[in-house]
Amino acid sequence: MRRLAKTDENLSDARVQGWSVIRAVLPYLWPEGDKGVKIRVVTSLLALFLSQIIAVVTPIFFSQAVDALAPEEPTAATYLGLGAVGLVLAYGFTRVLSVGLQQLRDVIFTKVGQGALRALALETFTHIHRLSMRYHITRKTGGLSRIIERGVKGVEFLLRFLLFSVGPLIVQLLMIAGVLFFNFGVWYTIVVVITIAIYVWFTFTVTEWRVKIRKEMNDQDTDANQKAIDSLLNFETVKYFGAEKWEADRYNGAMHNYMLAAIKTNYSLAFLNFGQTVIITAGLVGVMVMAAFGVENGTLTVGDFVLVNAYMIQITMPLNFLGTVYREIRQALIDMGGMFELLSQPAEVVDKPAANVLKVQGGEVVLDDVYFGYDKERGILKGVSLTVKPGQTVAIVGSSGSGKSTIGRLLFRFYDVVGGAMRIDGQDLRDVTQESLHAQVGVVPQDTVLFNDTVHYNIAYGRPTASEDEIIAAAKAAKIHDFIVSLPDGYETTVGERGLKLSGGEKQRVGIARTLLKNPPILLLDEATSALDTQTEMEIQAELKAMAQGRTVITIAHRLSTIADADLIVVLEDGKIVEQGTHDGLLASDGRYAHLWNRQVEEDPVA
Repeated sequence: MRRLAKTDENLSDARVQGWSVIRAVLPYLWPEGDKGVKIRVVTSLLALFLSQIIAVVTPIFFSQAVDALAPEEPTAATYLGLGAVGLVLAYGFTRVLSVGLQQLRDVIFTKVGQGALRALALETFTHIHRLSMRYHITRKTGGLSRIIERGVKGVEFLLRFLLFSVGPLIVQLLMIAGVLFFNFGVWYTIVVVITIAIYVWFTFTVTEWRVKIRKEMNDQDTDANQKAIDSLLNFETVKYFGAEKWEADRYNGAMHNYMLAAIKTNYSLAFLNFGQTVIITAGLVGVMVMAAFGVENGTLTVGDFVLVNAYMIQITMPLNFLGTVYREIRQALIDMGGMFELLSQPAEVVDKPAANVLKVQGGEVVLDDVYFGYDKERGILKGVSLTVKPGQTVAIVGSSGSGKSTIGRLLFRFYDVVGGAMRIDGQDLRDVTQESLHAQVGVVPQDTVLFNDTVHYNIAYGRPTASEDEIIAAAKAAKIHDFIVSLPDGYETTVGERGLKLSGGEKQRVGIARTLLKNPPILLLDEATSALDTQTEMEIQAELKAMAQGRTVITIAHRLSTIADADLIVVLEDGKIVEQGTHDGLLASDGRYAHLWNRQVEEDPVA
């Protein structure tokens, strides 16, 4: 009983979530201020109802044609002068008209549906970019793309089936029930309603059961596939240990479990199909028996008998797909729920309602007693105060975990400080728009990641409105132009995913060219050369020094040799500044910096 109660509770929660998802979609189908979309929605619904009315009327022409071919008494159509041939032609015309109106409905509504999908996909994509760095480092990128993909497909499926299958089916059932009630009596309607109610209950109940079996089958299939791929990827290890039979037994065991689940799935499908057939046939036979009695006692005509049969067949066809549609709609609601859950994620860093545009005059950067931690329990920066004067180059060094890179993330406002303030030219970063802040700060990261596009596109990304000459000038300044023109396709060469077709040094130079093109007054070098070999690092350091001329530069350094000529060197330890000064002065004081310097010299004399 507890398990049953738990299941009922889960189903209830699923239904509540399903309705909330449907309500969330509706505004996209009826957007405020867009009369064109609203007119299309209303017109498509009118076409829907008109097509269903005609679909219900169509069998009447066929039944009267039957009566007209063997009339005992003149029918209403005969009085209109249609005759049997006219009735058949009217029957054919209404069939074509019903289908035509359905297609017209699709044509009118397609733009609405696709517009809703586009708006939802764009809003989700934009929202993902608004979410904080904290969210993105804990979420798998592939998972995000799958959420958008499945969510958009779920919306498309839901619109198509709810509006074009389930909706018309409900309208048609109500109309047919009304026709049977007024033309044949209440018992016909009762039999049809009871049949449909039992059919729907049986279909939904069995489908819920089948969904669990289907999930088990999919899980077993995934397990078998994973074991196969894992074994093939470790082909050499399997051979080294002579474990072919062991791997085959593991795979066979997984496939055996999949086979059992697949058998259950097929058995349950057969049970569903047979049960549906028994229920709908029982209803069909019940109605037809009543109609047959009516013909025998003279209250109904043969045409009425045909009409009842036509209506039962008409509702049987769409009902056959109800199980599949119900299962797919449930899955669509789950997929859409994931997308709307993503949309409900709040952005951690947001602009204030009256945020100003950052105005950089000199480029002074101030950290005023800054406190910050990624988790409340563990602080990273603990009261850091630092002033970087306009045009000055300040290097921040320290051991791993001291908080060096965190300062860079706070400067770009990936996070907001917990305590204290960060200012640029006296303006608190929390009081300016993120867009204006990002426009004034250029970053060259440790590992420059490029888009899977051309070299030209990746450099131009720094300022998409830049001219061709400006792009080439930036490439020359970054000492990458000659390499680019030596490539077969020059600037139109595709760099591959994440720029993998280029070496580390080439990627860094493209990244430098991109930042030079952006031309920011404040520059952040976040261990920009630590991932490179010593020779490449020495070559790129020259470009970085040239790039720093006339800008305020904050360098987060790993190799101390690269920042020896900085105007100010700040040593961080455990989130606090323990030393600051010039290279020579810090070495002379024989403190923490001198210890780090001597250790690096011992490990890498060349550096």
